[in-house]
Amino acid sequence: MPPSSGFLKVDLGAPPKVSGADRAALIRRGNEFFNEGRYDLAKRVFITARYGDGLIRLGDYHLKQNEPLEALRLYQIAPEPRKAADLIERFADIVRRWLEEDE
Repeated sequence: MPPSSGFLKVDLGAPPKVSGADRAALIRRGNEFFNEGRYDLAKRVFITARYGDGLIRLGDYHLKQNEPLEALRLYQIAPEPRKAADLIERFADIVRRWLEEDE
């Protein structure tokens, strides 16, 4: 059984075969969940529908909640390389500062 939390790179595999109308309905439902603050449900829907804009908004939400690893994961799934690269640079700066403190 996979862990319930943590930062794991997971291959999403091939997207499910969903018609355009069904995908649009899924995205609308995911947006409803997001607007209601039901972020876990919105995340499941957006990942299933491979809805990049929704995943980016969720990444932004997680970043504001001080959950940068989850934000990075969502930016990478979206894909949103600019925001992912910005976060990776921030992580690298933190590690650099830690290493400088140890010297």
